[in-house]
This record gives sequence, C-alpha cells and structure tokens, in this order.
Amino acid sequence: MKRVGKPVFFVILFAILIFAYLAVFGFRTSYGDIETTWIKGINDVRWGIDIRGGVEVVFTPDEDIDATEDQLDAAAEVMRQRLVSMNVTDYEVYTDAESDRIIVSFPWKADEADFDASQAIEELGDTAVLTFREGYELDDAGQPTGVTAENIILEGADVKEAKAVYQQTSENGGYQWVVNLTLNDSGKSAFAEATERLSEDNGIISIWMDETCISYPSVNSPILDGVAVITGNFTQESAEELANKINGGALPFALATENYSTITPTLGMGARNSIAIAGVIALALIFVFMLVVYRLPGFVACIGLIGQVSCTFAALTGFIHSIDSFTLTIPGICGIILGVGMGVDANIITAERIREEINSGKSIDGAVALGYQHAFSAIIDGNITTLIVSVILMGTFGPSTSALSKVMNVVLFMFPASTTGSIYSFGYTLLVSTILNLVFGVFLAKYMTKSLCRFKAFRKPQMFGGDR
Repeated sequence: MKRVGKPVFFVILFAILIFAYLAVFGFRTSYGDIETTWIKGINDVRWGIDIRGGVEVVFTPDEDIDATEDQLDAAAEVMRQRLVSMNVTDYEVYTDAESDRIIVSFPWKADEADFDASQAIEELGDTAVLTFREGYELDDAGQPTGVTAENIILEGADVKEAKAVYQQTSENGGYQWVVNLTLNDSGKSAFAEATERLSEDNGIISIWMDETCISYPSVNSPILDGVAVITGNFTQESAEELANKINGGALPFALATENYSTITPTLGMGARNSIAIAGVIALALIFVFMLVVYRLPGFVACIGLIGQVSCTFAALTGFIHSIDSFTLTIPGICGIILGVGMGVDANIITAERIREEINSGKSIDGAVALGYQHAFSAIIDGNITTLIVSVILMGTFGPSTSALSKVMNVVLFMFPASTTGSIYSFGYTLLVSTILNLVFGVFLAKYMTKSLCRFKAFRKPQMFGGDR
C-alpha cells in the first residue's frame, strides 16, 4: 500500500472543519454602519417559492391562438418588465414554445403581509400598452408629463415588427447591433410627420411600455417609409431585449391564466424547519451508528459527511459574495438528505469490505487498500446512475435556455420541456451531493484512513470492526 503521512489526516480534518464553519456562518466585515459579506453562510441561502411563499402561474395565448416562439419571448419580456415595475426582482420567467406556455414564478415580497395574488396575475396577463411619445419629459415619479404625456405618436398596433440586427453603420463603416423597426400602414404617416418635425433639432421620441420608458432615441433624419433604425451602444442581448419589448406591445392576443398556485410563507417555513430538524436528528443517529459499528472507518465517514454537507451548502449559497445563490426548495432539501444517505451507503460498503479483508487474515494496511479497491466499482456504478438521473431532471425541468435543457429536448424530443423549479432544485442538490460523495466518501476518506493507520494505537483489528 502506498504510504500516506501521519499529518495528512490532520490537514484534511482542519481544512474540512474550517470550510464547514465558513459554509455555515460565512465571513463578514463591518466598517461603521456598512457590512460587507465576503463569504456567504447558510443564512444567505435563497429560498424557493414553496418555502418563502409566493405564486407560480402558467399563461397561454387566449382563444386557442398558436403563438410563435418570437411572440412568446416578447410576451415574456413584457412580464419581466412588469414584475420589475412592481418591485419584484426575485422572479423566474420561462417560455415553452412546444405547448404555447409562459411559466412565471415569483415569491412574496419580504415585507408583504396582504399581497393580492389574483390582482398581480391579472396585471401580468393584460396585453401590454406600447406607445411612442414625443420628447422625454418626466415627473418626480418617472411618469410621462407635459408634451410627452399629451402627444402619443404611435401605439403598439402601429408596429409591424422590431428586430435586433448586426449591421454596418454609416458613421464609421463598422458593424454594430441595432434595432430595425418596421411600421404598419396605420402608423407611417404619423411617424413621418413627427420625425420630419423633430429631426430639425434632433428631438426625442421616447418608447414606453405601460408607464415605463424603455428607450428614448433621438431623431436624426425624417423617416418617411415606415422603416427606422434605432442605434446606440447596444450589445446583442440589449438589442434583442429592446426588440422583444417593442414586439410585446404589438402582440395581437391576450394571455389567459391556465392555472396557478400559491403558498403562504408560514406553511413553507414550517415545512422547511421540520425537514431541517429531521435532517439534523438523522445525521446525528447516523454518526452514532457509524462510530459504534465501524469504529475507525465510521469516524472517518462522519468527517467526510460533514465536508459533504458543508460543500453542498456552499454550492447553494455561491460561497463567494460575487456568485449568485441557487434557489433551494423543499424537494431540494430532500435531494441533500438523499445525497447524505448515498454517502453513508458508500462508507458502509467500504467499511464492510475492510472488515471482510481483516477477518480473512489480511494485514491492516492490506485490508484497507483492498477494501477501498474492491468497494470502488460498486460505489462508482451507483453514483454514475444517480448522476445520470440528476442530469435528466435538471435538463427536463430546468430553464429552457440552459445547455442541459437543449440536450434533453434533442434526446427526448417527444416530451415538451417543463419548468418546475422545485424538481430542478432536487436535481441540482442531488447532482452536487453525488459528486461530493465521491470526493469525500471515496478519495479523501481513503487518504484519511491510510493516514490514521500509521498510528500504532489504530493498528488493531478491533478498530475496524474485525473479529480478531
């Protein structure tokens, strides 16, 4: 057996304990009234709607209209704009072009006691009001006032299409992202008159979605043919976003609510606390079982489980302050518990193999080496199977724009993509836990056990549950 130095165990143990402390409590510094989070702890976990409470609603085009993918994307952009205007920024909006669905989920606001879910859903589903207005005059609340409020040049129905295009510009001969705007016949004359008048002093035509301004380009020349180009410091993403918003205001259909569900914060937090308490009790009983039955390998397994759970929390919070947190739901918590169970299973398989080798007459070093070697194939087979299931769950029930979802749409083309965030969270925590099980329950556990075998006090068959 390859020799592992005595200090290796203590180095790994110290690293796991420090990481566990940081993953649970985080690290923050204070300067006066300003508190800076450098490392995020468990209190920084972003809870899902089923825990924090909120609304999940599915919209479909009204009157059985078969909407195009571009129209659905435009409608989704309108909903994002409206959620932000309602001061709801922690939301998820997905489109499912296969079944003409838009799935929207958002939590209760932290200080909201009497949030009206039905009113919020009605506001989201109303057809957007898109207007082109003269000038860019705002009141203190950011609403149009003066000439901007009084002079509406175009409405959404006057817009035929807005499209993000990467094209050559006349200014310097280079290429940049722009938004091409094509008008219907109903808006050409009004737009021509307005641009001819405003182009004399580079006036502004502001574009509004409901009561929110989304762009305010200046008029450089008269637009007489109903085809305009909006330029600016656009990236591909920002150009497509503006085009989607403009197209959203010109949607020829309303959105109907197919179904929705709500959950109160009290119910969600109660379920979370119950699962957390059950998990802590179960982990404590597992520690006792592993120590009593398997002794030294059980002790190593307990340390590995601490590292596995701590790293799972770090993967949920993002750990580093600049990384976004993952949304944890109740099924996600169940994924963590299932991952711990798989970690225990891997350690039991290894400990039993070591005990069998010792009882067959092998030396301590030989039994440990053969135990990990023979257990590895069974552990890796079970973990790979779980990894495949986790990837399928994340691809099938995750955001339609993710790489996993696109792969699953190709492989399982007969099933339309779904976007149930709770199942996606389960797949994510199960995936993370399974990978960490291999790291802590197999590789690091092996080095810790070999390191402890260098100490004379632990070179006894009884320390490994052996009979002799």
